[in-house]
Amino acid sequence: MIAAAGDALWKNGAVCGKKFTVKCTGPRNGVPHPCTGKSVTVKVVDQCPGCPSTMDLSREAFEIIAKPVAGIINMDYK
Repeated sequence: MIAAAGDALWKNGAVCGKKFTVKCTGPRNGVPHPCTGKSVTVKVVDQCPGCPSTMDLSREAFEIIAKPVAGIINMDYK
């Protein structure tokens, strides 16, 4: 499971290779109840310049924590 870090998280590559546990916390674009209630651990392998969020998850990782139709969600990570 992989992710790309947005500018706010990237910190000049300091998080590249780091793992984060990510969980959906709610909708961001009007899709009701997008969260599955599960969490997933992802490894940051790239930067996502200009991304409006902290992380861009791989499709496989996203589908574990949220419905794919949601597209964009609010999430917590640690």
